[in-house]
Amino acid sequence: MISKNQIKLITGLQQKKYRKQHKLFFAEGVKVVRELLASNFELHSLFTTLPDFNEVEDNKKYTITEAELKKISALTTPNTCLAVFEMPEPVPVENHGLIMALDDVRDPGNLGTIIRLCDWFGIEHLVCSEQSADIYNPKVVQATMGSLSRVNISYTNLEDYLSTTTLPILGTFMDGDNIYTGKMPEEGIIIMGNEANGISAGVEAYVTKRIAIPRFGRLQETESLNVATAAAIVLSELKRNFSGK
Repeated sequence: MISKNQIKLITGLQQKKYRKQHKLFFAEGVKVVRELLASNFELHSLFTTLPDFNEVEDNKKYTITEAELKKISALTTPNTCLAVFEMPEPVPVENHGLIMALDDVRDPGNLGTIIRLCDWFGIEHLVCSEQSADIYNPKVVQATMGSLSRVNISYTNLEDYLSTTTLPILGTFMDGDNIYTGKMPEEGIIIMGNEANGISAGVEAYVTKRIAIPRFGRLQETESLNVATAAAIVLSELKRNFSGK
């Protein structure tokens, strides 16, 4: 059974201000929940409609009905479980290798997908501007499918951060060097811009290498790629060039 106070807490966590206040977030679905349980994230409470998760301490596990789960779920069609976790402390960014930086990426689905891409391609650090979507937004958590626990993510003033680094700073632009034929650095900060406006002028001023994904379509009329799609192409090509080195 779930109490009114628990319902109030969990539904409140759909809003960023309450997540920040309580330092808690929630995840839904067996795959995502099990991934996070297996990580270093600290479980606060688990709510499930099935007699499973035997590894979870009894004082943190609550068996509830489907109707009760629907009251706390952020999904249109609730899964079978929802777990509340404590937010971990941010890990300092290490100034080497490939680092992904997001300049005002607002869409939760895009952010979640980019986190999964970082996990897939072995990018340990993701730096987000303060205006980017919140990684603990339920839609972001769902889109990461568990990768949230395997990528170090921090929020900062992106211009201040870039002003202190000695790494090459790569930005994606239509007039940049062809990513398939140009010489690319083995390490650096890869900046992906806002869905509608691209990389902001303030951040662009710190870019040391402009790169581009060329268009191959006959008409050449497509204006841009989805930011998560572009991130996948850039990471794949950079990793392909320097795999094994």
